[in-house]
Amino acid sequence: MKKKAIVIVGATASGKTGLGVYVARKFNGEVISADSMQIYKGMSIATAKPTIEEMQGVPHHLIDFLPVTEKYSVSAYCNDAKTVFNDVISRGKLPVIVGGTGLYIDSFLSNTQFLDNAGSDTVRETLKKEFEIKGIEKLYEELCEVDPEAARNIHPNNTVRVLRALEVYRATGKTLTEQNLLSHNVESDIEPLYIAIGYRDRELLYDRINKRVDIMLENGLLDEAKDFFKMNPSVTAFKAIGCKELKPYIDGEADLDVCVDNLKRETRRYAKRQLTWFKRNNKIHWLYADNKDRDTIYNEAEALIKEFLGGD
Repeated sequence: MKKKAIVIVGATASGKTGLGVYVARKFNGEVISADSMQIYKGMSIATAKPTIEEMQGVPHHLIDFLPVTEKYSVSAYCNDAKTVFNDVISRGKLPVIVGGTGLYIDSFLSNTQFLDNAGSDTVRETLKKEFEIKGIEKLYEELCEVDPEAARNIHPNNTVRVLRALEVYRATGKTLTEQNLLSHNVESDIEPLYIAIGYRDRELLYDRINKRVDIMLENGLLDEAKDFFKMNPSVTAFKAIGCKELKPYIDGEADLDVCVDNLKRETRRYAKRQLTWFKRNNKIHWLYADNKDRDTIYNEAEALIKEFLGGD
């Protein structure tokens, strides 16, 4: 029998956190975060981590556990999420997966298998040097020889993907095509119910985003960003929206208003990318909040979950 889980997804600032807590409290659950930036210690304001008050006593997992100096990957998330998920189930609790990182969610729930050591820092550096000397054409020719299937799906000028495909082959002895075939050969033992809060009028979501950024600044985002850059953040952590957009102001290279406008714009763009990702999943039940209050949305979600759990 498959293990049931509630999965609450959607764009940033859509209301996922609140709904996740409500569902966990209502159905004896615990929240498993699926946010690629909330994993980091600190950055609490920039990544909109739920506060202790907002958690309302509900255990939250995979939040605030990794130093910003450390790298993290989809593979690492899937391993960590599996451990936490099974622990939650073993204690008779309902896993409530909440987040906006679609790749993490899809990889975990589809039980994607990742090859161990499917990459190498040494190989990566060697390839970068070869690229600088030989150029991308020679490396693409090599890819055509070792993995013609991958080469057909990668544009010759897409340097990042060409180098990645060669890195996988040189580091593991398996081609990227072989790895992709292996990645979905084990059926998942999880049965998810997907729920998302959406807005048919995109401007309503964007207005929520703009207001959230203003609140973040009032709560100390600028000081948090200054501390963040003192910690020598990893490449992964640096990708987080919220700190890097303020760096020009911190460095004295731009006015604060300009940086704040850019932060709002980049957050809106990120939300748009999230929506594009989740709209591809036809299993998601979208609850549109344009003309509904929070209680109505929560009641609709509750009805879906009761039906999914069989009236539990």
